[in-house]
Amino acid sequence: MVSGEGLVVIGSGGMGRAIARRLGSGRRVLLADLDENTLESTAESMRSDGHDVTTRRVDVSSRESVAELARTAAELGPVTKLAHTAGLSPARSSASVILRVNLLGAALVLEEFERVVAEGGAGVVISSMAGHMNPPLGEAQEEALAGTPAEELLGLPFTAPEAVTDPGHAYGLSKRANQLRVRRAAVSWGERGTRVNSISPGVISTPMTREELNSEHLGAVCAMVDASAADRPGTPEDIAAAAAFLLGPEATFVSGTDLLVDGGVVAAVRAGRLGDPQPE
Repeated sequence: MVSGEGLVVIGSGGMGRAIARRLGSGRRVLLADLDENTLESTAESMRSDGHDVTTRRVDVSSRESVAELARTAAELGPVTKLAHTAGLSPARSSASVILRVNLLGAALVLEEFERVVAEGGAGVVISSMAGHMNPPLGEAQEEALAGTPAEELLGLPFTAPEAVTDPGHAYGLSKRANQLRVRRAAVSWGERGTRVNSISPGVISTPMTREELNSEHLGAVCAMVDASAADRPGTPEDIAAAAAFLLGPEATFVSGTDLLVDGGVVAAVRAGRLGDPQPE
């Protein structure tokens, strides 16, 4: 029997799929993605295992598209858990597209779903360890990333297309912004009786990471794994376990924080065990 609880997962790739499977049992699952082939493949696999899954195509860089997804989620019933996992890596996208999807997209999801997540519910946004390491930002820049209205984010002096041309820099900048905006959003979410946190994965074995391993970033990725305490890449299930904690009853006193799930890579960087890499 499916309960009245609703789980929304935006992004149906490796981490989104793992979270949907980990948390979807006994709940209504609304799965959303821009890539309809990946979306339907994940949904069919889950349905064959007994999950109740509804799918919707969404462009997270569009306010209208995200708002429509939020309305659909609310119409299906109370939304008690939200996981925003959609994002692009430097190996496959330009700087401008990364900023639209990773920076603007997360901001829009936070704003639109704040209105529909039910009291007592929670959300998580997937950031990255890159947000802890690169790029260095001043206090004024961090404040701008945290509080600028979503539609104005890509017009800041340091986020405009002419200012950010390197995909790796765009990625790190967008992921730091995710952490900052979640921390700020936790205040207004809390006024509605809801919680929101971010998760910063390290090197996770997903199709996105495999693209990195087939690119010029191979050496940096391998160095990060070798220097970490875990001495292995993470799995989507590692991130799903973190999401289950932050979205579950054991974390009702946790909001506005970022959980590093990187196997110890950032700790190794801070300890000087390897140089400051360009993390993915």
